[in-house]
Formats: sequence, structure tokens, C-alpha cells
Amino acid sequence: MARRIVVVVKHVPNIHSARAFADGRTVRGAEDGSLNELDEHPVEEAVRILEGLDEAERAESEIVVVTVGPAEAVDALRRAFQLGATTAIHVNDEALAGSDYAGTAKALAAAVRKVAADGPIDLVLAGMAALDGLGSVVPALLAAELGLPQLTNAGKLELDGATARVERVVDGATEVLEAPLPAVVSVNDHINRPRFPNFKLIMAARTKPVTTWTLADLGVDAAEVGEAGARTRVLSAEPRPERAPVEIHVDAGAGGEALVEFLVRRGLV
Repeated sequence: MARRIVVVVKHVPNIHSARAFADGRTVRGAEDGSLNELDEHPVEEAVRILEGLDEAERAESEIVVVTVGPAEAVDALRRAFQLGATTAIHVNDEALAGSDYAGTAKALAAAVRKVAADGPIDLVLAGMAALDGLGSVVPALLAAELGLPQLTNAGKLELDGATARVERVVDGATEVLEAPLPAVVSVNDHINRPRFPNFKLIMAARTKPVTTWTLADLGVDAAEVGEAGARTRVLSAEPRPERAPVEIHVDAGAGGEALVEFLVRRGLV
């Protein structure tokens, strides 16, 4: 049977670059960011699901990637195109600035519902976390907003007709969970190895159309998202303090005493 899969993704700052904060927010620039690395796994999983279909079913199937973010977030969608996504939705509205996890989930849920209005959705996939915030709660919040069952932290995913089955490892034990479709499933970084995009997809991704929706298009009240609707506030942010210089003692017979003094000074004994 044909499948229609939505994958929610995020554009995140380069984790190796220096971070700056202003007004309680991370300073982001168009030149500094990419598709969240952990979101490559749900895109890859969606592609593999479609590859398991016969040719006729695959021709009728669709992978829709959705992101919420400013203008530069379109780069994350272009990357998803390179990995095999077929359709892209960009939710972009100035009122979304400062959204917390709940506000982001509300905007994503509205976008998913609008996608579903054009045709039934079988599955909503997400990564296990975004590397800028590492909250790992948006998939659960998204499922709650949509009123759908959730299967989180999946290391293996199988679709059997109208049922999703996942395996996940929790505290050394393997859990097997099932839920009826449609469902929200978050996958971890052990579920697959994302492929390298081929030249054809790279070139096609540059010009593929991206649909942009505002909050008005989604019927979302601006007061419920962004800084106005945020349930949390960043009160202050400071750079990580420099590490104290390394102390090197050449043992000339008093090394033990130097070690004890160091431990006492640090409150370790």
C-alpha cells in the first residue's frame, strides 16, 4: 500500500561554532547552520519505507518534510531533499521567534494537520533530539497536540498494514511497542545509517519548490507561540568559564603531600 509520511526537521546552529546570546536567545546567522544531524535518520527511515514498496505504490507515496524557523531554515529542507524527501513545507512567521518546545510543537502540529487535509497521513517521524537544545520532548508534545499515539526512541521500526511496531533499548532491556497508524514515531541514531546523497538529488534539491506557510495560513494565534506564548524564559546566559590551568608537580619526594593538598583544596576529601 502507498504511504504518506511526514518528517519534522529542524535547522540548528553549527555545534562546533562559538555560540552567542542576545535577549535570551541564541544568535543565529544564515551562514551558520544546517539540518539537525539527528533528523537525517527519520528522513532516511522514511526513504527506506518507500523503497520497500512496489513500483506502483512508491509512485503514489510521498515524504513531506516540515520545519519551523526563520528564512535560513529552508537550508534544512534543501538537505532533506538531497536525502530523498519529495515535498517540503516551511513554517515561517516573525511571531514564532522565541518559541519554546510547546510553541514549536503547536506550530508543527498545525502544519501536519494542514498537510493531512490534502490526504491521509500514515506516519509522522521525528529525530530523537535537536542538537541545539537536546530537550527530546517535541515528538511527545507533537503527538499530544495531534491526539495521536506516540512511539519514542525507536531503534527499529516496522509498518505492518495499519500498525507501527518499534523496538527500543531501555536500561539494557529491549522493549517492543505497537500502535495503530497514524502515529508519531521518534527514531534514535542507531536505527539506520543515512546515505550520502547522489549528484542527481543534490542538483534537484537546489530548485525544488518549498511551500511557505505563515501562522495565518495555519490558523494559529500568534499569542500562543513565540515569546508571547512561551512557558519558559531564559533569564541569563554566560560563556562557560575558562578551565583552571593544569598543575604539574615533579615528584622530588613530596608528591604525595602535593596530591593531598590539591584534593583538600578542591574539597574532594
